[in-house]
Amino acid sequence: MSTPETEPLRRIHPDIERALREGLDEAMIRRVVDRFYAVAREDDLIGPIFLRVVPDENWQAHLDTIIDFWSSMLLGSGRYDGRPMPKHMAIPELDDAHFMRWLALFRRTVEELCPPATAALFVNRSERVGNSFRINIKMRRGEEIIHIAPLQREELA
Repeated sequence: MSTPETEPLRRIHPDIERALREGLDEAMIRRVVDRFYAVAREDDLIGPIFLRVVPDENWQAHLDTIIDFWSSMLLGSGRYDGRPMPKHMAIPELDDAHFMRWLALFRRTVEELCPPATAALFVNRSERVGNSFRINIKMRRGEEIIHIAPLQREELA
């Protein structure tokens, strides 16, 4: 039987370690998620999708789920156990332009709210997630993915 003294230490990725030293915590994740999704709902391109897919009465539950997702990904909390792909697959109009906008707005949000290493961590992870989602969606729609390149970064005005 293992005890805390005999269990191997869990290695923390250096990028996460830097972000933790800068103050990454649950409160910062909540600020990022709250600000980003407030902006995203007002965006001309992705806002209408959020407004149609996530009704107002489900909005806070959606935000709580996203907070759990980021907490699990960055802090290892283990609170998120969802399956986001089926929900994204159910949005027929979702395409590269939507992912690019989501990533651009998210990048701007974390760069405004977070210290540099933490913002870079959020950006890196969000770009991985965004590209993974779009490749999975394309594949499940029967599109050719063998020569697909990562998304280009959309620059916001």
